[in-house]
Amino acid sequence: MTTNVAFDCLQNRAESNAIAQVGTALKSYAERLADMVVAALIDEVTLTPKPGLVDLRSRGAHHDLSWELMCHSAWALHPTFWAMAQAGQTIPNTQQLREEIGRLGRAGEVQMMAATKGVNTHRGAIWALGLLVTAAAQDKSALTATAVSARAAVLARCPDQFAPIITGNNGERACQVYGVGGARAQAQAGFPHVISVALPALKHWREHGEGELAAQLNALLSVIAELDDTCILSRGGMAALLAVQAGAEKILKLGGAASAQGNAALQVFEDDLLARHVSPGGAADLLAAALFLDRLTKEIQV
Repeated sequence: MTTNVAFDCLQNRAESNAIAQVGTALKSYAERLADMVVAALIDEVTLTPKPGLVDLRSRGAHHDLSWELMCHSAWALHPTFWAMAQAGQTIPNTQQLREEIGRLGRAGEVQMMAATKGVNTHRGAIWALGLLVTAAAQDKSALTATAVSARAAVLARCPDQFAPIITGNNGERACQVYGVGGARAQAQAGFPHVISVALPALKHWREHGEGELAAQLNALLSVIAELDDTCILSRGGMAALLAVQAGAEKILKLGGAASAQGNAALQVFEDDLLARHVSPGGAADLLAAALFLDRLTKEIQV
């Protein structure tokens, strides 16, 4: 897989959407799955405008992230997702598979940090999309979003004896302080905010005539409105979370981000997130997961 900077930092969404189709006949199933994960990550970061998040315009509420860095990080993780998919194909024992993808995920974090010079770009995505790509590889005859997420949940609920008991990550601390489940509970429950929120929202807004970008942005807002996002909690606490959830819900009630009233509310919403210095990173990870599953059911040919 090419890893030069020009390919890492794709110049537009059209190139990103074509990733999974390039040289398909020459690629293994596991590599094609990894391509789809990277495409989903790049589609998520390229989606513009996103409130408080990195996109083509700005760094959002982050001082250490950029669109180019996020794209570079996504491609740096391609070998990790490829290896996880291969493990899903070849390791039938659930316990052994869980421990192997845990090992691969931790190694992937090291690769990510090396590629970004110490910046956490995709730790949450390694967890969520690592589980999903492994689950997709386990049974290529059952690739509906529900089936894949159910298999991912089985893996997430399986303990990894080699994982650190305490990571010290911001999300972990937010779970402890505010009593929310976080990314781990989301995965163990079968990604309900992907299956029951993001994917239905994508379908709804597409069927109601919205363009693809507006449909994706409204799907993101739908997740933000309902998710106890530990990225927001860790920076702004419960007051910020409640305000952000209410702001996202307001935009949707006004007709979504593409409507005149919704777009005006989106601008106010973004200003509020930036003033609070909070970013809905957990929701962004779940949007990427939804885009992966959406792409998987449409494009994979086995």
